[in-house]
Amino acid sequence: MTTETDTPQAAGSCCSSTGSCGEGAADAQAGAVTTVYEVKGMTCGHCEGAVSEEISGIEGVTSVKAEAATGRVTVASAAALTDEAVRAAVDEAGYELVGRA
Repeated sequence: MTTETDTPQAAGSCCSSTGSCGEGAADAQAGAVTTVYEVKGMTCGHCEGAVSEEISGIEGVTSVKAEAATGRVTVASAAALTDEAVRAAVDEAGYELVGRA
């Protein structure tokens, strides 16, 4: 089971909420960063949703995919996130950030 959360795109963006761009549109994802984290304690879909929701609240995050089975959380963002910001979000959700996977 996995949970993926898309953060709404800015008004006027060529990209949909799934991150796909229209034909011939400017690449709004240029400079995007994808980072995979290991989170301890996720066991189910509810856990995935809680972690995804908290991380989605970090400024610049465009999508989050949490996988309880592997403990991995994949985060796409407009720019690199600080580990402290991700750790705070994971802590708020009630789980433990082990580090980058």
